[in-house]
Amino acid sequence: MIFATKRAFSLLALLSALCTSATAQSTDAQTFAPLLQAPYRTPSNVARDPYRHPAQTLAFFGIRPDSTVVEILPGSAGYYMEILAPWLREKGQYIGANRDGSQPQYMADHQKLLDRLAKESALYDKVRVVPFRADRHAIAPAGTVDAVISFRNLHNWMDQGELQESLKTFFLALKPGGVLGIVDHRGRQTLSQEAQIASGYVREDLAIALIEKAGFKLQAKSEVNANPKDTKDYPEGVWSLPPVYRLKDIDREKYAAIGESDRFTLRFIKP
Repeated sequence: MIFATKRAFSLLALLSALCTSATAQSTDAQTFAPLLQAPYRTPSNVARDPYRHPAQTLAFFGIRPDSTVVEILPGSAGYYMEILAPWLREKGQYIGANRDGSQPQYMADHQKLLDRLAKESALYDKVRVVPFRADRHAIAPAGTVDAVISFRNLHNWMDQGELQESLKTFFLALKPGGVLGIVDHRGRQTLSQEAQIASGYVREDLAIALIEKAGFKLQAKSEVNANPKDTKDYPEGVWSLPPVYRLKDIDREKYAAIGESDRFTLRFIKP
């Protein structure tokens, strides 16, 4: 434990140097690349890097070392939290907008997140955790956030009828010019959203229209998380693919060869 703590502090010194070298105006994928090699990252998260392209995704969203960033529903796995929270620790702020207790089925994982933050305090002592569900809570004081980022959540909010309320919460928290970064499973343009919502996929054109309806403006698209191998026609929807493998051993090699889902990556701004 002592060795792990010393190692964490050594990494924080490295991260501080990286923050100093990064410009306040912009970052690129190379800025984040060293963070992916950090020894404190969870092996199961590292295994997902080839599918999630975190360095390119964060650079596309324009995250800087002095940014105030709210990640929506990071959960205990904390894939992006592991990368961002230590890096933002000195000059920025990482806020995890997680569960609020209204859905008891998620509270065990929420407590696991809180326990992890306490146990790994050398890395996460400055992380703020705030409650989130639709528009029930403010995730930050109005107009104080540089970026709100969300990964594979749109389909859930659509299914629960909470998309516009969630977007309203993000809009209020962001500064003018602030970024809303969205990644989600890309659905088929030849099917209605209703026909594929249960499979976890979202039509990109509909996502853009609904987010712009909430007041945001689409600034850019990226294909960094695209996967042309994803045919989007599986018995258990997107959850047939890794890392879930809901069908367990049935056609597992086939789904492993496909990889994780085809995803759109969108950057919106608050005017």
